[in-house]
Amino acid sequence: MARTTPRPESAQMSLFGSAATEEPAVTSAFLHPHGAHLIELGGHSVGYALRRSRRRSIGFVVGVDGLAVNAPAWVGVRDIETALRQKSSWILVKLREQRERGRRLQSARIEWRDGVTLPFLGQPVMVVLDSRAGITASGAVLDAAEEPAPGGEPAARKLHIGLPATASPEQIRDAVQGWLQRQARRVFAERCDHYAAQLGVQYKRVSLSSAQTRWGSASADGSIRLSWRLIHFGLTTIDYVVAHELAHLREMNHSPRFWDVVRSVVPDYETTRQALKTDVLPVFN
Repeated sequence: MARTTPRPESAQMSLFGSAATEEPAVTSAFLHPHGAHLIELGGHSVGYALRRSRRRSIGFVVGVDGLAVNAPAWVGVRDIETALRQKSSWILVKLREQRERGRRLQSARIEWRDGVTLPFLGQPVMVVLDSRAGITASGAVLDAAEEPAPGGEPAARKLHIGLPATASPEQIRDAVQGWLQRQARRVFAERCDHYAAQLGVQYKRVSLSSAQTRWGSASADGSIRLSWRLIHFGLTTIDYVVAHELAHLREMNHSPRFWDVVRSVVPDYETTRQALKTDVLPVFN
């Protein structure tokens, strides 16, 4: 899928300016791990990484590591920092957002063990090590969903993995990932069939990728590629991505006509897209 939203791990802006402003006392710090330059912006100490390039303007990138600056060789550090001060409010907002995102990513890292919980189709699933599950063809069995108590949250379904209690974290991770990918192939094929019929298009094949931010892509020959990680989301989100890619078989662009095609089968797609920008998925180490 040609990206329709900014990459969730970074924000970018290009600019070149001139007027400097006086800085208040430093209250906190945002330091890039490879930052060799330090500047005070809005009461914050900001360490940034500077890379010289052949571009014509100064480019700022705010990611989970902090602020990185790309600048032409002929632009001096004083002018770079003038530009940084001019856009200090924007930079600080993005630095705070990325710091929070970094915290969320850290909390999303999975400790692979018996009893770990992760999302499957938007609902929690608990991993249970159970060597008896190995008697099935897939080596994993998902319990049926339980009815939640009145007014309560749905209970996590149990995914029995055919591994002994002595299994290593790597073995557990690989077994769970293999099961998730098998489910992704099944679900994606079903949803592609459903929306291809609605849109009046034919796709050639659907395959999986491991991308974490590029959720899908479509080729002119009818090949659809979807990130298996979408299987963590609910069907509403999966359906949006599937419809988006199949719509490209009618409009290989992001013109208003393309979005009209998407809207014809996913009327509230704007709301659904937000989950892809804000949700933090489990981090597989």
